Amino acid sequence: MPADRLVSVLGLGFGDCGKGHLTDFLVRRHRAHTVVRCNGGAQAGHNVVLADGRHHTFSQFGAGSFSAGVFTLLAQPVVVHPGALLEEARALERVGVGDAFERLRVDPRCRLTTPFHQAANRLRERRRGAAAHGSCGTGFGETVGHALRWPDEALVWADLARPGRALDKLAALRRRLRDELEADAETRDSMPMQAHAEWRVFDDDGIAARWLESARHAWRRVAELPADGIAARLAKPGTLVAEGAQGVLLDERHGFAPHTTWSTTGSAGVEATFAEAGRPREVTHLGVLRSYLTRHGAGPLPTHDPALDAALGEPHNAASSWQGSFRRGHADAILLRYALAATGPLHGLAVTHLDVFARRVPLGWCTSYGAAAGTIDRRCCEIDPHVADRVVGLRLVGDAPHGSTQGLTALLSGARPEYDPRPPADAASFVGRIGSESGLPVLFRSFGPTPDDIASTKDVS
Repeated sequence: MPADRLVSVLGLGFGDCGKGHLTDFLVRRHRAHTVVRCNGGAQAGHNVVLADGRHHTFSQFGAGSFSAGVFTLLAQPVVVHPGALLEEARALERVGVGDAFERLRVDPRCRLTTPFHQAANRLRERRRGAAAHGSCGTGFGETVGHALRWPDEALVWADLARPGRALDKLAALRRRLRDELEADAETRDSMPMQAHAEWRVFDDDGIAARWLESARHAWRRVAELPADGIAARLAKPGTLVAEGAQGVLLDERHGFAPHTTWSTTGSAGVEATFAEAGRPREVTHLGVLRSYLTRHGAGPLPTHDPALDAALGEPHNAASSWQGSFRRGHADAILLRYALAATGPLHGLAVTHLDVFARRVPLGWCTSYGAAAGTIDRRCCEIDPHVADRVVGLRLVGDAPHGSTQGLTALLSGARPEYDPRPPADAASFVGRIGSESGLPVLFRSFGPTPDDIASTKDVS
């Protein structure tokens, strides 16, 4: 095994594909010293189950934290939710990880989610009604969007060292977000009762100080990171695992707007983090996918099958009050090819949930859609090829502008999946089909939730 390696774990679906599961496995296999988070925030939910029965859904701490001595680095542009960070540390203590904060390092430039961001996020999503985007309700997208519009008001981790400056920013962003929300055509009185709690966040004059006190409690538990500390951590000899958040089909540019995340989920984001720190490194990129598709909440899932919802229990992915139901769908060759193009260069794949074949659950393999093309934004994607009303491929064209994929969303929402009459009948044939479709080696196969359930085809080089 090379003494110096960087491996990234990238999701090829709508999330929930097993990124945390694979990250935990790779950390153990290669004795990694650090898990690097390069995107996302507190809305991540990466499940790790150990052979002794312990389980944790990792959100901000790296999914390698069960391994003693392994650090987590939250690198810019990760968005930090201090309150959720404290809650997660307490949850980790309950499963035997008592030093998570001592092994955490945070880039001082990481933006912070505040109660005002979270309340604004929830109010906007409630107002969308049936047109909801599928938000997690944590305020992640609101934090990023506000920082892009008003960068001087963006609160960052380093601001927690200067309470006066932090309070000034909190006051400014509170005013800004409240004014934006009150300018909306819908008044407070017309909102459902559940929304009143969110409005009270903006009416409470003491919430900023109370939140800051709690956030500084989290800040004090993390060792100070010097200016060159990030570069030093990224350059440290040994293995680092870059744990991606969300899936590429939710990507801010290549996901299907408006049901997307404010985050770059592909390989370019990982490489940009290391290059920006002045430590460009060769990366082994691994794409992760399930034997069937899943999706939390709103947004297109052409192969969704209620029979799969009933047959495939999900102990750690339940319906969410914010995102909505957790849906399952059959394997989709069109979305797989699209995901591969959107993710960027990959060196191999990992396929999870292959134990489903032993349960005799019938799984299909979608090869085309019956759908009219509709209006597709040619700046980002085209149907390739398109014969009459039969769509057999989606192909990226350059880099999609933010939010320009709504034509694809409409197409996918009305698509009628058409299936191969001879789908893969077992795990081996499914893995073979994935390899043929992608042109990539399937390096890891998972048949259960623990690291012992992962089998490797070959070592990652």
